[in-house]
Amino acid sequence: MKKNVEYIIEGNIENEAKLKAVYTELFITEGDMKNVNQEHEILKIDDAFKNKKTQGKPIKCNDIFTELRKNSEKKIVLTKGIAGIGKTVSVHKFILDWAEGKANQDIHCVFLLPFREINLMTNEHFSLLELLLEFYPELNDLEKSKLYKECKIAFIFDGLDESRLPLNFNSRSLNTVEKKASVDVLFTSLVKGTLLPSALVWVTSRPAAANQIPPQYVGLFTEVRGFTDQQKEEYFRKRFTDESLSSRIISHIKTSRSLYIMCHIPVFCWFTATVLQDILTENNEENTTLTEMYIHFLLIQMDMKSQKYDDQQERECSEHLQLNKEMILKLAKLAFEQLKKENIVFYKEDLKECGIDASKDTEFTGMIAEIFKREYRLHGAKVFSFVHLSVQEFLAAVHVFICYLNKNIQGLQFFFDEPKENVTLEELLQKAIDKAMKSKRGHLDLFLRFLMGISLESSQNLLKGLITHPEDTTESIKEVTKCIKQKQNTYNISDEALVNLFYCLLELKDNSLYEEIQSYLSSNEHPGRDLSSSMCTVLTYILLTTEKVLDEFNPKRFTSSSFNYTRLIPAVRCCRKALFDSCGFNETCCETLSSALQSSNYLTELNLSDNHLQDSGVKLLSDGLKSSHCRLNILRLCGCHLTALSCESLSSTLQSSNSVLREMDLSNNDLQDSGVMLLLDGMKSPNCRLKILSGTCWKKKIGGIEKILLQY
Repeated sequence: MKKNVEYIIEGNIENEAKLKAVYTELFITEGDMKNVNQEHEILKIDDAFKNKKTQGKPIKCNDIFTELRKNSEKKIVLTKGIAGIGKTVSVHKFILDWAEGKANQDIHCVFLLPFREINLMTNEHFSLLELLLEFYPELNDLEKSKLYKECKIAFIFDGLDESRLPLNFNSRSLNTVEKKASVDVLFTSLVKGTLLPSALVWVTSRPAAANQIPPQYVGLFTEVRGFTDQQKEEYFRKRFTDESLSSRIISHIKTSRSLYIMCHIPVFCWFTATVLQDILTENNEENTTLTEMYIHFLLIQMDMKSQKYDDQQERECSEHLQLNKEMILKLAKLAFEQLKKENIVFYKEDLKECGIDASKDTEFTGMIAEIFKREYRLHGAKVFSFVHLSVQEFLAAVHVFICYLNKNIQGLQFFFDEPKENVTLEELLQKAIDKAMKSKRGHLDLFLRFLMGISLESSQNLLKGLITHPEDTTESIKEVTKCIKQKQNTYNISDEALVNLFYCLLELKDNSLYEEIQSYLSSNEHPGRDLSSSMCTVLTYILLTTEKVLDEFNPKRFTSSSFNYTRLIPAVRCCRKALFDSCGFNETCCETLSSALQSSNYLTELNLSDNHLQDSGVKLLSDGLKSSHCRLNILRLCGCHLTALSCESLSSTLQSSNSVLREMDLSNNDLQDSGVMLLLDGMKSPNCRLKILSGTCWKKKIGGIEKILLQY
């Protein structure tokens, strides 16, 4: 098992490195199963931004089964995460540490069973042992009864989203290891616990497929969230021994409006490093769009292929593209056809539909080594994939744009409800926007950004050789830009869609919205014009994805709408002092505030006075105040319609070892004697750091308690 996992492959197999040398700890958290299949696949905006309560605590991959045993009697762990976020790497790190005797030594046998290999066995029947022997022939040497009766076993099924099994948890179940059945029945029986009920099972999946396992069978649900900001830097410093180059790459990424947030995906870090190493070595410090990054990536791979496999000297970029045009266009068609089906793993029949003969090695010799992978699986069978979903989306956008240029209307029919005879670029891009916005999981969002970027003349020129007749798209781009800005001002658009449209503008090299928001942030005065709802959302997003920290954040500087104030709540993470008094907040807003307080933040003073928070809102707020991430010293809750019930929540906060509250103002609330007594209980705690407790009109209400208060 150690031999199987000790090397990590980034891109092509030639890039393999020792896992221990390059492994960067990933951010994994405990979660729940609610609406799991609605997870937005690409954008993955911060939980606080999505108005969603932060779930659970951080978990290290080696502690997965330890946490399972703490939380549940069930034996199943389900881990979700978007493509390239590090699910498989986490699994391999778990196995490597186990095999080397560093962790989980109570487990005797660990079996890794990737779904992309299991897919090749769908028409056969096996007993459990026969299935394991297909993967691990070494088991032939073991005493079979001892394996099942005396050994503690862990099964790891990696990549449920790649499964092509007809999983049916209502079908018959096996309860004996000797009986034969289809692979899907073996899997569902293990998950349901009828087969080897003592065995541990760990399943990983992209969010869109995670709901295939009914929640009643899951004992622990976790999520791989990729790299934190600190882990991003650690990755680049590990990858490059040249400290000067790694520092320049980190600096370049931080100045980009889209690269930095995308780099929470580990595979994207590798991709970015590949491109920027080439760009920065030539001292080209120009800030590039995401589309231009991927075009550079394609050109780099063409150059590498030419020199390594075609024995060619250095050529012009357009010549490389011209020489490889036929294969690139076939791969681009494959990318689009499979993206429509939300497939990221392909088989030879999928390739054949796009004119690619998987049996001919000449088709794949040096084939854009870092872009398209061929893997040999059980019995020499082959499976294929792009190195990352984003590469598939980029090539899919290339295919669609070339279909447009070649007037291939049939290739564009996906975007139109009725047959079309002719399509303008403006029509195509607007229909693509509508199509992407209808997807709740956002599986077309990144594709849309690439399609926008490729339509620019500058991008077409970079792709010369692939695009033989560039088209002047200036007027069409102007109209589409107007359309995007109009859509951003509609009220029935999700936060995710708003932000993706903002990124579409950046891919079109329209920075006007970004610059306008920056002008609002740079002035201390009210700018004289209220921000729209969409601009408030984008402003919050920009603050969350940059390192800018405001000394004071007052939402009234940007808007006078109570509805818009709520869109600005997550920005409390990016300021030291937040003034949300008299903003029309209710208890629902406290959930978002609580989530922000539980995330890394700089906030030390928060004013929520004169809002209708009620006791239920303060209870939610208290959860955030107890977080180890919370730095809040001053909390003002004057006139928030609070009663003694709020004091119970706040008393609990004061007793928390994580609480750093030093000043609290509870004036003009109906706390009653019982409420104040509850606060006093909290103040007696050795953990309490409160120095100032304000409360006007208390004297006439609390009588003798005033004397007790004076002691504190």
